[in-house]
Amino acid sequence: MAGMFEVFVDAESHFRFRLKAPDGTVLAVSAAFDDKRGAAAGIAAVRECAGMGLVTDLCPASRPAAAEPAAAPPACENPSAPAGGFRAARAGKLRPAAARPRWTGAA
Repeated sequence: MAGMFEVFVDAESHFRFRLKAPDGTVLAVSAAFDDKRGAAAGIAAVRECAGMGLVTDLCPASRPAAAEPAAAPPACENPSAPAGGFRAARAGKLRPAAARPRWTGAA
């Protein structure tokens, strides 16, 4: 099962969306939008860009010995290696964006 987008109204009466994993964990929350159409456009932009998004490793090359964990994650040990086994998307192999977002729940 794939993740799911939820559109909601925040405490300041702005529209936002959140991306949830299949287990219900919130992975991301959007910025505030003035209307639902703007939130839908934000979801479309995330769908279009996320599949080809590059991973940037911001781990420092070296850390103080006291702060060094027993086993550093592989992505931080070798900055030239792809982080977490991810590979950059090939140019020209883009998926078409969804024509319109599919809404679940009441409008």
